[in-house]
Amino acid sequence: MEKSNRNQKFEYSGRIENYQLRNQRPTVMQYESDGYSQYQNYLYKRALYGLNALTQSEVTAMCSKKKHRVISVYKKAQTILNKFKQEVTIAKSNFIFQTLFPNSPITEFLLSETETDSKVVNNLTFKDLKITKEQIISIFIAEGVLPKNFLSLERSPNQ
Repeated sequence: MEKSNRNQKFEYSGRIENYQLRNQRPTVMQYESDGYSQYQNYLYKRALYGLNALTQSEVTAMCSKKKHRVISVYKKAQTILNKFKQEVTIAKSNFIFQTLFPNSPITEFLLSETETDSKVVNNLTFKDLKITKEQIISIFIAEGVLPKNFLSLERSPNQ
């Protein structure tokens, strides 16, 4: 293989060529900001992920009563989210059946059955169901998982 073909094989063209090995300017990543304070995000993640949202040192320093409280809030949040995800799934499937088979007896039956089942775990992602962080936060506030003044919190009460 001649030298020019070998070099072309490893060089990019188009938009990516600026990110080749010879990067002249430093790359800076900008992440989307959701508008919530660090403490609000901490409370949200602690409710959503439980002890997994905390560092190992935070869990170790935490007393057993606080660990139990975090776990119970996490379990409550998961139950609430599972129910909400089932409701969204039922609404979407009902819409599909109503659109495609408006006069079907199956559609009439599905429209009359809108109960959720706590034994069934809905494994669909928030992205698949188009559930936003704002929706989750509003449900958590309404159900008492997050405090009523969550939207006005700015920093930790310990700070």
